[in-house]
Parts: sequence; structure tokens; C-alpha cells
Amino acid sequence: MVATGMNDWQIFETRTELDDALAGHLAAALSADLTRQPRSSIALSGGSTPKGMFQRLSAADLEWPRVDITLVDERWVDYGHPDSNAELVRNCLLQGPAASARFLGLKTTTPDITAAVPAVTEALAKLQRPFTAVVLGMGGDGHTASWFPQASNLPELLDPNNAVRVAATDPVTAPHLRMTLTLAAVLDSHRIHLHITGDDKRTVLESAVAAGYPVASILTQTVTPVTIWWAP
Repeated sequence: MVATGMNDWQIFETRTELDDALAGHLAAALSADLTRQPRSSIALSGGSTPKGMFQRLSAADLEWPRVDITLVDERWVDYGHPDSNAELVRNCLLQGPAASARFLGLKTTTPDITAAVPAVTEALAKLQRPFTAVVLGMGGDGHTASWFPQASNLPELLDPNNAVRVAATDPVTAPHLRMTLTLAAVLDSHRIHLHITGDDKRTVLESAVAAGYPVASILTQTVTPVTIWWAP
């Protein structure tokens, strides 16, 4: 492990080893929190990177009925759409033992994403806080969650003192409007895990602070410890 400020690197030779280790770590953290409180909660990201980790986590020996799972962000598409993060979680994580967990998605039936923000905010407020963990990914443009470089409301999304915990955003450079947790919401966690793979993304991450990428807001904050999980 390499430590830099509040950021620890966990480096693996293969993605399978990473998936196993991260799933095991998250399961242990959720279990530990359940010994201290009635419920535990975790916020997860979509994309192709976490699929294997989700599948391993789904088999963990946990009191899953006491675990709340939500998303860091969601594309404003219906459930069943191939771009839906909720669909990914349902297919890869909410299986086997983990099927009994309580899942709270960020998509509602309201067509207008902005009009849906109050209902999503109210639902998220009922989850156990701080989160046991927040698991983030990262795009090649340095975005994480749905904090895209060209989004007009990026400054508000990245304001750590923002009272708003969930917001609608237009990524501009990617398909679909998004509902996303803000930085303030993500920091309300015992630990943040940044899960990335491949040399290209490692290069982006290592240059993020100097380049001013949105993910730098995670790397430079001093509120919540961060573990970076990487494999080639």
C-alpha cells in the first residue's frame, strides 16, 4: 500500500484479485457497522468496472436485510434500459444472499429530472449516515460520480459545504441527463473507495490534481479517507 495524504493505493496484479479484495473489504466494513447500529448503507457506481466486484460481494455472508444500497449517480433512463446503473446493480449484485438487501435507486417515474430532485432527496435522507462506504469510478475525462468537466452546475456539485445532497445535471459530453450525489453527500461516509483499472486511467488519476479534473475534489479533500483500488 502506498499512502499519499489521506489517499491509500491498493495495487493488484489482476482485476480478479482486485475484485475479490474490494468485495471482501466492503463486506467486512458493512458487517462491522452492523455490530454497532441497526442498519448499514453503501453507495455504489455503475459502469463495466465494478461488475465482477458486485458478483463477489453478492455472495458475502452478511445480514443483507439490514443493508441499504443506493447509487452514487444514475442516468435518467427507465429501469431495464442498458444504460441504467440500477439495472446493473440488480443483475450483478442483488442476487443470491444479497437479494434481500434494500435497494434505493435514484430514478423516479417523473419525466422531468429537476422536478424529481425533492423526492429523491427525501428518500436518501432516510438512509443510515454516514455511509459505511462510497465506491466511485472514474472516466477518462477525469469525471467521477456524474461530476462532468463541462456541466454548468459543476461548481455547486463540488462545493463541500453545499446543503444540497443530490442534484440533476447535464453532463454535456456524455449521453443522458443524470441524477447524482454531490461532493457533500459523498464525503458523508466512513471511507471513499475509488475503483479504477488500466494504465490509461491510472495516468489520468495521477494527473488529476494538476489538471483540475473533477475527481481531484476527492483526492484533495481532508474530510474522508480515500482508498484507490487499481489493477492493470
